[in-house]
Amino acid sequence: MDLIDRERFDVIKQKYGSCASWAVWAPATRGPKSNIGDLSIFDLAANPTTLDTLNGSVVMVGLNISRSFVEPFRNFHDPNPNANDFKIRYTFASTPYYGAYMTDIIKNVEMVKSADLISHLRAHPTLIHSNVTTFRQELRDLPCRRPTILAFGLAAYNLLAENLLPEEYLSLTRLTHYSHQIGKEKYRETVLAQVSASRATRLPSEPSANAAARGDLR
Repeated sequence: MDLIDRERFDVIKQKYGSCASWAVWAPATRGPKSNIGDLSIFDLAANPTTLDTLNGSVVMVGLNISRSFVEPFRNFHDPNPNANDFKIRYTFASTPYYGAYMTDIIKNVEMVKSADLISHLRAHPTLIHSNVTTFRQELRDLPCRRPTILAFGLAAYNLLAENLLPEEYLSLTRLTHYSHQIGKEKYRETVLAQVSASRATRLPSEPSANAAARGDLR
């Protein structure tokens, strides 16, 4: 587990805060979507223990942002009642993946439909190269040499699989996207099964230190 110190936290916030975040949320108190947009969790003066939760060795990756935000670390913490970010909180709470770094592979391109973005990338292939370069720099800034990568949706997974080298990550797992129209309980069951299946396929050759650092989902 690659712990994040205050200096590293501030570097990430300054460089990538508009498109990245951490898999840490204020707890729900009035329903499944309550407090999902509460960013006070990242106020280290008020919540210094947040740093103890952050884990740079796991990176969750979305495709792109559907709308821009002003506040750092707002991505994946959208208070819009139509957003489904709450499913991520529900899924990874009390697992070794809570506290992971979160980012998008394509930055500064606002589009709601993934099909439209893929068409845009095909028309502007240099965007893929520049964004993959930025992603590699993010990993160096964390720093994490070979992260466990969890990709939300097929489009993000394909971009990563097609443009990263196998030696750049410990594992790359495709997850069902949290916008998928299923309830939070079924989504959690589905995603944790996907993570578990991916982990099982690499476990025999995986160094025991890495296995111990990540823990077990059971």
